[in-house]
Amino acid sequence: MSGRTGRRELGGSRISVLRNLEQRLESLVEGVFSRAFSSQVQPVEIARKLAKEMDAHRSASVSRVYVPNEYTVWLSDEDRRRLEGYETSLEQELSSYLLEHARRHDYALLTRPDVELESDERLRLGEFGIQTRLVKSPTRQGEAPEQGEEGHTMVYSVPPKQARSKRRAPGSHLTETKAIVSMDDRRYVLDGPIAVLGRSREADCVFADPNVSRRHAELRRGPTGDWQIVDLGSTNGVKVNGRKADEGARLSPGDEVVMGTTRFTFDIEQ
Repeated sequence: MSGRTGRRELGGSRISVLRNLEQRLESLVEGVFSRAFSSQVQPVEIARKLAKEMDAHRSASVSRVYVPNEYTVWLSDEDRRRLEGYETSLEQELSSYLLEHARRHDYALLTRPDVELESDERLRLGEFGIQTRLVKSPTRQGEAPEQGEEGHTMVYSVPPKQARSKRRAPGSHLTETKAIVSMDDRRYVLDGPIAVLGRSREADCVFADPNVSRRHAELRRGPTGDWQIVDLGSTNGVKVNGRKADEGARLSPGDEVVMGTTRFTFDIEQ
């Protein structure tokens, strides 16, 4: 009887330690580095999205659950410049955050998580992308690491601080689903409730296609969490599953949308 009680107390203590350690890591990242970020991207948001990508790319073997051990974080040129002098330390803190997240969920890692910050000129201020890969250590000295297939780059668009802090009006039951736009090697995660798609660098989802108008279309989230796409008077229009959407069309997960000569797949995230 006392043995059972002891095990129960030990389990509760372990959960408490892990929880406190996770909070300490978040506070450390926020406290040390937030001053370097005057943009909308905050290091703790990067840390949380890295953990989310680790969860999303886990793979189970007979007895263990493996997760990626190499993470590339893509930042806009301006966000990257603001990290000068902090970059190496931030990479180390993000690696520690992922290591503790893996321990908490009993994930198997082939090596300590490696986090590398890179620039992508296609990203705007306040956007960042994450790409994962599972890399196996060399078995013999002098051999190159065995690199697994690179995953899609998930691109996160951080909403303005004013929007994040705004409280929902009493009686509002808005279902805050997120839109996912997947094309080629990138995926955009769009918070909404409205996201502009177009060629302009000011768009929420940027298309490098001369046949796409600067402000081509909008994704709009309804009060029940459903999404529709609305043409903003573009030159070449919008097609959903092969049908022209002149006055807007409701979107469902898996729908194929064509703008200009670019195709993308629509999905939602709860």
